Amino acid sequence: MTTKYETGAVLTGKVTGIQPYGAFIALDDQTQGLVHISEIKHGFVKDINEVLSIGEEVKVKVLNVDEEKGKISLSIRATEEAPKQQAPRTPRRQGTIKTEPAETSNEGFNTLKDKLQEWIEQSRDELIKK
Repeated sequence: MTTKYETGAVLTGKVTGIQPYGAFIALDDQTQGLVHISEIKHGFVKDINEVLSIGEEVKVKVLNVDEEKGKISLSIRATEEAPKQQAPRTPRRQGTIKTEPAETSNEGFNTLKDKLQEWIEQSRDELIKK
């Protein structure tokens, strides 16, 4: 493979094949590279066929040239501007909790120790009534 493609170059190619893991792009009559599924577009791609079709011309960026193996790694998403991050959503208000003024009572946040004697007496009273 003669290196006429350099890392970082942006080229136009034609989709020649689609596999579940990526798309093959012809750069010229003798050279083709692979765009991995993760490099198709920004965001998640479940099915490449929903994004690309055979014969379609695409703009690609050369990510890596492996002369020993004769492989060229390409990216379509590297030629596109990344989508802007949306501001985090603020939770919608579900409504207002209305609080009633607390009545004065002996009940509230008492410890078990404080309430135990009261419960024992209530149980005794119930047993006596029966």
